[in-house]
Amino acid sequence: MSYPSICRRVRGRIRRFVLFRPLRAVTLGPDDGMSTAEYAVGTIAAVAFAAILYGVVTGAPVVSGLSALVQRALAVKL
Repeated sequence: MSYPSICRRVRGRIRRFVLFRPLRAVTLGPDDGMSTAEYAVGTIAAVAFAAILYGVVTGAPVVSGLSALVQRALAVKL
């Protein structure tokens, strides 16, 4: 068998393997994803962030700034 014929056979097998091979679904292993403890820590962090954000937004400087902005917007004459 000559070298070019061997190359053609190998290329043909590679094409059949790549092009006609059915795709398989990726399955997750037993340790993929978050555990219950990680969910708990994530939930606590989200609640803490929400509490800090609520404290900032309802603080006196932010409330007075937003009130002033709304008052200026309502006072604009068209």
